[in-house]
Amino acid sequence: MGGGLDDDDGVENNKWPLWLRPLLQTSFFVQCKVHADSHKSECNMYCLDCMSGALCSLCLGSHRDHRAIQIRRSSYHDVIRVSEIQKYLDITGVQTYIINSARIVFLNERPQPRPGKGVTNTCQVCERSLLDSFSFCSLGCKIVGTSKNFRKRKMCMDTDGSDTEGSLNGISNGYVKSRIQSFSPSTPPPTVNYRTAKRRKGVPHRSPMGGLIIEY
Repeated sequence: MGGGLDDDDGVENNKWPLWLRPLLQTSFFVQCKVHADSHKSECNMYCLDCMSGALCSLCLGSHRDHRAIQIRRSSYHDVIRVSEIQKYLDITGVQTYIINSARIVFLNERPQPRPGKGVTNTCQVCERSLLDSFSFCSLGCKIVGTSKNFRKRKMCMDTDGSDTEGSLNGISNGYVKSRIQSFSPSTPPPTVNYRTAKRRKGVPHRSPMGGLIIEY
């Protein structure tokens, strides 16, 4: 796959189904090129047998006897219902959420600058805050976090003894980031208004009349 992933990363000994990485790399909720004139042309389906990219509901007519799943959206991130994906994939260790009365999991990592105060458990890969009973925030992070190369590097950092915390952070910021970027791009970070962010107050000048300070 693209992004320079090693062959051992999460696929050693056929550990993961062949359709998983293509699924995570697929861009959903785009207009179907075949059925662009239909009001049902939004591509939010995926065929696990064909692995031919995102499909709209009208495309499913050509995949009647295939395993098709539906991708949904939560806060601009792709998710899938647990009831659908657990029939084909072991999601043990991946944190689940309840959205619109349905339990879901996220497909890919969601950026989080730093864990909040009082957080006791984070994703082993991207350090996103998690409940104590989970190890990964998404399916993509589970692929990376259970790969031989990742575990080997993390073990080396743990046994090094010097600046363990900083070393582990180095894993997330270097090795892990390059692997996660091989999947579908995460939601872009919030737009920063640099004009406002870099605005500096002028030097205060004392008014010749009275004690009023005027800032330019």
